Amino acid sequence: MPPAHAPSSPGSPNSQEPSGPQSTPATPAAPATQNDTIDALDGRLIRLLAEEPRIGVLECSRRLQVARGTVQARLDRLQAKGVIGGFGPEVDPAAIGYPVTAFATLEISQGQGADVRAHLARVPEVLELHTITGIGDMLVRIVARSNADLQRVIDRVVGFDGIVRSSTAIVLENPVPYRILPLVDQAAAE
Repeated sequence: MPPAHAPSSPGSPNSQEPSGPQSTPATPAAPATQNDTIDALDGRLIRLLAEEPRIGVLECSRRLQVARGTVQARLDRLQAKGVIGGFGPEVDPAAIGYPVTAFATLEISQGQGADVRAHLARVPEVLELHTITGIGDMLVRIVARSNADLQRVIDRVVGFDGIVRSSTAIVLENPVPYRILPLVDQAAAE
């Protein structure tokens, strides 16, 4: 459940009002050499929310032993920076009838990228689309109800004039499922 957002008050960390005269630095700031995105508290907060996504802001503050306003400000900042992209449920495609996963590498006609992206966005079995370097132009993660159904999905994916070639690999096992917490821990420690 997404945390409730409290309105900002002037002088609060979320306030958009300037707190005093603004000055422009004489020289541009040096590029950050360390991780300037998250710190240890952010890392602990992200871990807590990942492990218990239905926890509220007040309970987060109690467990992390910081003020409720601190947790809310951190959440607002992490969302604004794009570190936290959402609070929705994780859905397992296999549990809703799509146990087959495959990756398709697509080569597309020059200048057709936008049209191909729009086509693929209309295919419900396309879970992810990445533009890539290397042999292909796009990498697509797709799901299907069975191996036979995978052929139907592939036919729908490649049934577009902008796609000139495809290569598909069926996933046999997923020994390291998508994870982010080890990376969060490392980033928070830097």
